[in-house]
Amino acid sequence: MIRRYEVVLGMVVVAFVAGASVDEVPAVETQSSQVYELRIYTTAENRLGALLQRFGGGELDLFHKHGMQSVGYWVPDDAPTSANTMIYMLAHESREAAAESWQGFLDDPAWKTMYAESIADGPIVTDIESTFMNPTDFSPVQ
Repeated sequence: MIRRYEVVLGMVVVAFVAGASVDEVPAVETQSSQVYELRIYTTAENRLGALLQRFGGGELDLFHKHGMQSVGYWVPDDAPTSANTMIYMLAHESREAAAESWQGFLDDPAWKTMYAESIADGPIVTDIESTFMNPTDFSPVQ
């Protein structure tokens, strides 16, 4: 059974692979106040495992503590990005809620400790891309 979030991710991937630019995508009106955030993390060489361990070892719990709703987490199948990339999607009630959630997360003493411990062997993330998305009127996700 395909879940609604998988359909949204599939549409995002198709647009990305097709090379559509922002100028080629027609503007749409937001159907709800909920927004989705697509995040792509690129890691330093041989550090993807450390990132996955951190996420699986408590970072997701902190996301949820601060009001971020997990949609899904992925690693690309194909090289070269399969060795250094993690992609994930979050749902937020609004852009303002997202900003508040991220600030609370970054200020959380548990996150600061987790982060410091995770980079003891060196930096993990070298680049973060974040894109906020609103569902179209024909999207199964509203």
